[in-house]
Amino acid sequence: MSSTDAAASPNPSEKPGMMDRRLLEAAASGHAVEMKHLALHVPGILHGTTPQGSTCLHIASIHGHEAFCKDVLALSHSLPLLSAVNADSETPLLTAVISGHSLLASFLLRCCSFQQLSETILKKDKHGCNALHHGIRNGHRELALELIEAEPALSHDVNQYKESPMFIAVMRDYVDVFEKLLEIPGSAHGGARGYNALHAALRNGNSAIARRIMETRPQLAREENDSKSTPMQLAVVWGKIEVLRVLSEHDRSLGYVVSTTGAPLLSSAAFRGHIDVAQEILKYCPDAAYCRPDGSTFLHQAVLAEQTEFVEFVLRSPQLARLVNMRDSDGDTPLHLAVQQGNPKMVAALLLHPHTDVTVLNKDGIDASWKLSGDTDRAKTLNWNEVIMLMLKADPQETTSILRLYKTMKNKVTQSSRKDVKSLTQTYTGNTSLVAILIATITFAAAFTLPGGYSADTGNEGLPIMARKFAFQAFLISDALAMWSSLGVAFICIIARWEDLDSFLFYRSFTKKLMWFAYMATTTAFATGLYTVLAPRLLWLAIVICVVTALLPILTKLLGEWPILKMRFRLGQTFKHELLDMI
Repeated sequence: MSSTDAAASPNPSEKPGMMDRRLLEAAASGHAVEMKHLALHVPGILHGTTPQGSTCLHIASIHGHEAFCKDVLALSHSLPLLSAVNADSETPLLTAVISGHSLLASFLLRCCSFQQLSETILKKDKHGCNALHHGIRNGHRELALELIEAEPALSHDVNQYKESPMFIAVMRDYVDVFEKLLEIPGSAHGGARGYNALHAALRNGNSAIARRIMETRPQLAREENDSKSTPMQLAVVWGKIEVLRVLSEHDRSLGYVVSTTGAPLLSSAAFRGHIDVAQEILKYCPDAAYCRPDGSTFLHQAVLAEQTEFVEFVLRSPQLARLVNMRDSDGDTPLHLAVQQGNPKMVAALLLHPHTDVTVLNKDGIDASWKLSGDTDRAKTLNWNEVIMLMLKADPQETTSILRLYKTMKNKVTQSSRKDVKSLTQTYTGNTSLVAILIATITFAAAFTLPGGYSADTGNEGLPIMARKFAFQAFLISDALAMWSSLGVAFICIIARWEDLDSFLFYRSFTKKLMWFAYMATTTAFATGLYTVLAPRLLWLAIVICVVTALLPILTKLLGEWPILKMRFRLGQTFKHELLDMI
């Protein structure tokens, strides 16, 4: 059999209608010569499809073989290869666009247009996406413009996710594609989850696109997405100030919009601390809605979200002074909530406002101070204690009541601690005893390795060489004190394991002082020991080391008590050290 006959013989293993294996390989590799040879000797071979329903034109489009596709179409004028769809409902045009071959897709588009195959151009895949959807999503802007020019009706389609070509174009900031789509009457503008093109412009902060939409389709500004948020509300939430300004300039009434969930714009701005957004809203809508359905104002929301800077903005704005004492549905003022949050900076800011009334009672008949009674864990913090001192200063008439509150919370903390005494004891005594034993070991060893060593002179055998020096004597005394005090700490830690809370609290307080003394004595021993050895040779170095070593415990104590020192400085005469017992 000749080679020509072999090439013309069909493969007996292939089913009728199935694509010849040789044609499949030629299409995948772009072998146009092989394809022409097969088409010449095997009539109808170009009709064959893969099990996926793809023709040789689909296969070549996947690989971007433009020359192969041109030759196939030149040989098959009467064949519907351009309109053929595979199992994914893709035409060769769709396959080329999805595969990212824009030049090939442009060629196939021209072929479809020449043969007036509008339905082929408008064909959608199994996900409802047409060629324009894929062209924009894959970043082929020139191809997208060509598709719009060839078939404007592509702009009307939305896919199964309800995404329009315009929405995708705006999401990708393709202004030129967006402008072309906007010119087409009835072009779709929707997006996934109820978003529209204006939502997309807002997401990207594209004020130019937002302005064009407001000029042509202003109704989009009032459409809610599936989360019940309009573009205006998302501008507030995301802090897109430029787009917010465009929307407000075009339609001031948008600043008064309240979502179906009942959240006014100012409330959303306050919760996220967007001061510039609030200022912009108040600029266009001085009397914009400020209350939620539960009666809470946007000042309440700022306090709950601990947006201290936003609270300060409200307090320094004269037109917002009426919010200071407004109550929510529970009768709580912003001061009630600030005290409940235990935020001393926010409480101080509210108390400094001249209109703040500290005597306001909520529906339960309690004033702001008693909001401190809700959380025993918070009562162990410096913030809680600072707030209670601030309230004492703000309302001296309630001193008795506030001190009673303090005692009540102290009892609650004590009762809570009794339940956790076992873990408290193990944690505290374990860590403390470890450090104490370490200090005792070091100081015990130092007593037998004296600075300068021992004398070997006749009559002074075994005596310390530097026994008559004052620094050496200070070393011995401080080393002995450090050793005995650290041993005392270790002994107390053993006693504390009795797990009696009262004993534990007593010994903890005593141990703190004794441990501090042991640390100071160890530091002194180290400093004087160095001085004894180095002073004769490097006096200046010995002095520097001794000074630094002596200052180290003081610096350590200052760092440990720095938060309390800062509080004392801020509060001045209001500071009450006795209120810190729970910490």
